[in-house]
Amino acid sequence: KELVARALHALSRRSGPFVPLNCGAIAPELLESELFGHVSGAFTGARKNKDGLFRVADKGTLFLDEIGEMPLSMQASLLRTLEQKTIRPVGAEREVSVDVRIVAATNRNLHDEVEAGRFRKDLFYRLNVLSVELPPLRERVEDIGLLLNHFSDVLARDLGLKPVVWSEEELAAMKHYDWLGNIRELKNTVERAILLGKPDLRHWQGNSVPASDNVDHDVCLIS
Repeated sequence: KELVARALHALSRRSGPFVPLNCGAIAPELLESELFGHVSGAFTGARKNKDGLFRVADKGTLFLDEIGEMPLSMQASLLRTLEQKTIRPVGAEREVSVDVRIVAATNRNLHDEVEAGRFRKDLFYRLNVLSVELPPLRERVEDIGLLLNHFSDVLARDLGLKPVVWSEEELAAMKHYDWLGNIRELKNTVERAILLGKPDLRHWQGNSVPASDNVDHDVCLIS
């Protein structure tokens, strides 16, 4: 999901940075400050002003991963920010204008979450200007070669080693592998190959997903 979000940002004309946030990794009581910032003295431990991620991402893209994990109280605040294009840091009296593109991602079915009352209907429709469904890697094997080359170049440069050159036989074996870990598993495979040498082809053989395995697709919502 983040790879797609970064690509959307890179292909856009936005001059600001790409700023990612996993909504499920931040404690609910800290999420407001993380997104909107706070002023000194706003709460215990707030010893100085802090810019939230909306201000950090000004003129750029804010990627909200696992948006389905966001508490309902914060969903209301996020909706107001998207509608008004302003934020109010915790403890501040005045609102601040921001210009941020939002890319939100989830592996939940937000239609079901809305019906269950766990996700605001108005926020869902505000975020869902454009929806991009990301099927599991095993359902888009044509991407594997491109991703292998990309990760090989990037990781080899980061590690200070030579990139891996994959044979046609190895690429064919990878295309028949199920990649239950999706992009993360592929990236880790490339990194391991750079560090230790290419794995045996048997690593990708004999792996299959049971017919009853219902793996949710990821979805990016762009607003």
